[in-house]
Amino acid sequence: MARCQICAKAGQSGNNVSHSKRHTRTRWHANVQRKTVIRDGKPTKLYMCTRCLRTENKAMMKG
Repeated sequence: MARCQICAKAGQSGNNVSHSKRHTRTRWHANVQRKTVIRDGKPTKLYMCTRCLRTENKAMMKG
C-alpha cells in the first residue's frame, strides 16, 4: 500500500453501517500520487498525498 513519504498518511479503516445497522469492515485509502520533485537540485520520484502536493505547489507559487 502506498504511503505519503512527506507526511506518512496511509489511510483509515472503519465500518460501513447499513440501514439495518449491519457493520462491515472497510478501508479508505489516501489519495497518493507518484510525482517527480526537485530535491537538492536533483529530480526525485516520491509518493505524495494530494494535500502535500497542493501545499508544495502553493509554496512554489508564493516564493
